[in-house]
Amino acid sequence: MIGILLVNLGTPDAPTAPALRRYLREFLSDPRVVEIPRLVWWPILNGPILLTRPARSARAYRSIWLDEGSPLRVYSQRLAEGLQALYDAEQPGRVQVTLAMRYGQPSVAAGLRSLRDAGCREMLVVPLYPQYAAATTASIFDAVAAELRTWRNLPELHFLRDWHQNPRYIGALARSVQRQWQEHGRPQRLLISFHGLPARNIALGDPYRAECEKSTELLVAALGLRDGEWVQTFQSRFGPARWLEPYTAVTLKELGSQGVERLDCLCPGFVTDCLETLEEVAVEGKEIFLQAGGKEMHYIPCLNDDAEWIADFRQIIDEHLPAH
Repeated sequence: MIGILLVNLGTPDAPTAPALRRYLREFLSDPRVVEIPRLVWWPILNGPILLTRPARSARAYRSIWLDEGSPLRVYSQRLAEGLQALYDAEQPGRVQVTLAMRYGQPSVAAGLRSLRDAGCREMLVVPLYPQYAAATTASIFDAVAAELRTWRNLPELHFLRDWHQNPRYIGALARSVQRQWQEHGRPQRLLISFHGLPARNIALGDPYRAECEKSTELLVAALGLRDGEWVQTFQSRFGPARWLEPYTAVTLKELGSQGVERLDCLCPGFVTDCLETLEEVAVEGKEIFLQAGGKEMHYIPCLNDDAEWIADFRQIIDEHLPAH
């Protein structure tokens, strides 16, 4: 049997300050995420950040929390279940799909053990990040390696590095935008927002920005957009360092003040909706745009558990599965 381990970033167990404190401690302790010497970072993390940020983040999570739980986990689980159903319909017992989170639960270690216990001797790890970054994709590889170091009998392992220019991914994004436009009409501008990274990461050789720009180039071409009808930005800046620019929040303010009345926003670096899309962009971003003079802003949801996307994603994954 072949095991597929889908891995997303992670989420707190509940929208509460204690749960956020646990989650943020694990997340921000990862040296792939914060590349600051431990002696410098540890007092900052365990001091002002973990003393103040959990309560603020908990309020934001409560504003987007679903009855079933965190949106990121709910949509990721539905994606996993949809993939499993497609594989079972074709050849029951050939493929086992399991979901894990890099931070929080279910852990990467637990996911790998679940696949092993199900009898999987070949495994494909699929980070749910279309664009590669050391802080995300490579961190998942670290977690996989840390668990497998404790195993005597290793599986045949495969790793899906990225799919930032896969035609099925680009096509799914284009469909989501076109559906929005069919229902609500076209905006004056399409804002394409990716999660940001410190600019230093790119200078050190991270290919993330180039892969985001390639995804944007292909999406813009698929939609037939001309220059001036779209803009690419980066969001979720953290700390005082310079991050990838232009910043989403700054651009939203500029667009509103420059006379753009109707704006649509898309976050193609996120496979599933989460705090950064539902609260930071759809709520805070909209408020920034409207306060700056904009009249109407629509957030286009992530691909989430859309049935056509799940079928496309299955094809992307199949390109990397061992042949049998």
